[in-house]
Amino acid sequence: MTAPETSRRSGLRGFGRTGPSPWTDLDRPPLDQEVLRRDLVVPGGLWTSLDVVTETGSTNSDLAERARAGAPQGAVLVAEAQSAARGRLDRQWTAPARSGLFLSFLLRPEEVPVERYGWLPILVGVAAASALDRVAGVEVGLKWPNDLQTGIDGAERKLGGILTELSGGAVVVGMGLNVSLRTAELPVPTAASLALAGAATTDRSVLLRALLREFAGLYREWTAAAGDPHASDLLRAYADRCSTLGRQVKVHLPGDHELVGEAVAIDGDGRLVVRTADGARRAVGAGDVVHVRPEPRPEPR
Repeated sequence: MTAPETSRRSGLRGFGRTGPSPWTDLDRPPLDQEVLRRDLVVPGGLWTSLDVVTETGSTNSDLAERARAGAPQGAVLVAEAQSAARGRLDRQWTAPARSGLFLSFLLRPEEVPVERYGWLPILVGVAAASALDRVAGVEVGLKWPNDLQTGIDGAERKLGGILTELSGGAVVVGMGLNVSLRTAELPVPTAASLALAGAATTDRSVLLRALLREFAGLYREWTAAAGDPHASDLLRAYADRCSTLGRQVKVHLPGDHELVGEAVAIDGDGRLVVRTADGARRAVGAGDVVHVRPEPRPEPR
């Protein structure tokens, strides 16, 4: 006698189980926390702990709470998905699960005067751009202050961004990087992903290791120089990668003001120096920069 069909359910999707499989997107595998810890949390290294969570509201908020509780430098928190991620200027930021690197890390640069902490997001940007160039084979520029950009079909597109916050005497650095997003998944048409940029690899484990190792090396040099952007060579390294320099820009300033001119330099405090039409130079410490496309030249008659 044949058993009723309902008694033969195995619990596997397609054999009696209803609902979506947790592995519906196999080109976006989860990160392996234990392997990453083994590779990155090493004696004498910067990274002291590394946790991967399936989902959280914001890795920055979670690490800020740990910082207030006295967590040591070098804690890394990676989320496969975030539901309340924030970018610069409190912009909301969302992406499909496992489609990118969404992480924060905690720093306590005791050797560096607080007034030089503003160089940290720039340092992260330089480290990220360098690691992506080397490992993914994607040329990455930095739009001031620290948006990661690449060129696709002749247009500048944003790959990711960086956000730093002070909490409990520590600096919490958050970063979001689009890795495997498809065109239909991009939050805005001006966004990009490593996959769309033709990256040599979109393996998030490889990218995460490269990024954290690159940053650790540069951070060691920066702190050894007490955060001095000249002695550490950070200012030169950033200027070499800054896609804003030499461009006509429109800067939206706090208080609904606007500054228009040519971005001519980065000063010793990490500020963008803009030369206006009357020849005056103004240093900008905070603002939203738009690269202005030059007007097309008329064809000769």
